[in-house]
Amino acid sequence: MTNQIHFEVFGNLGVITLNRPKALNALTTEMCAAMTKVMLAWQDDDRIGAVLVEGAGARAFCAGGDIIMLHDSAKAGDARAEEFWRTEYALNDLIHRYKKPYIAMIDGIVMGGGVGLSVHGRLRVAGDNTLFAMPETGIGYFPDVGGTYFLPRLGRAIGNWLGLTGARLKTAQTCALGIANVYIPSNRHEAFKIALGKAELDGLDGPVMDVIKNYVRKPEMPDTLPAAISAFDKDTLPEIFAALRADKSAESGAWAAKQLSFLESKSPLAVYITFEALRRGAGFDFREAMRQELDLSLNFLHIPDFVEGVRAAVIDKDRNPKWTAASIEDVDLNEVRAAFAQTPKELEFLD
Repeated sequence: MTNQIHFEVFGNLGVITLNRPKALNALTTEMCAAMTKVMLAWQDDDRIGAVLVEGAGARAFCAGGDIIMLHDSAKAGDARAEEFWRTEYALNDLIHRYKKPYIAMIDGIVMGGGVGLSVHGRLRVAGDNTLFAMPETGIGYFPDVGGTYFLPRLGRAIGNWLGLTGARLKTAQTCALGIANVYIPSNRHEAFKIALGKAELDGLDGPVMDVIKNYVRKPEMPDTLPAAISAFDKDTLPEIFAALRADKSAESGAWAAKQLSFLESKSPLAVYITFEALRRGAGFDFREAMRQELDLSLNFLHIPDFVEGVRAAVIDKDRNPKWTAASIEDVDLNEVRAAFAQTPKELEFLD
């Protein structure tokens, strides 16, 4: 085990605490492996009636994976990145099919790997400080951890918008779109956890729902998304860009221009690959999506935009990445197709 993640049992409740608050609880391979081991044990333990996962500290549930390690592994050409993704993606699948109630307390930042630890579970509890995003195209990568499965199921326009631009959502919008399906004010989270620990949890949803109904509140109404969101409901990526450029309306033209500026700051190749991955993922079951994501991840290790994007955003922090293509018009579609090439050994699941 590792001190980067803690496990405790309160009554019939198993509690997992991501314990890297200074790193915004970013995931490591050791954390994913330890979480997998305990969750498998708890799934077969009649004394555990539900599992709750939370992040240490006030700032984040989990801000993603250890992208500096992934960057370094890509540059070194070693196996660290592949080991991480295989471990993490198998855990995402375990969460998706977990037999007992799985409750993710997604207060604070929930991005990247933190999304994978939460959105596939049965209950996603937002707090007052929830900040959701899948910002991977900004580092020359794609929304993985099951993002190619769950984003299209929010609706094509919403999924493309979130996945391509990395748009950030606060509590109200996260709840309105169904990313979180419960809102409990942050100052009631600890009381909710204590109440769960005192309840007679039996591995079914009923007892959990009996507790949660005493804490759930209705979040504020979010701002209405403008009509320009329909620009993202197109069959091709150039059509999305064209629709955003064409919107000069008083109602949504400014919003469309802002989304266009977001898109134009991302890696054009990563945006193209993401669009295609979301298109394919809409028709996949969960495991098919995760297998595709492993192929993509391993192929991204050889795409210069990934290393360059992490360098510019996290290592040198100059915010001035030099992408391989200047715009989507310059993207070599052969490179997009190559990103989906299957790896020799497909993803192994935990059953």
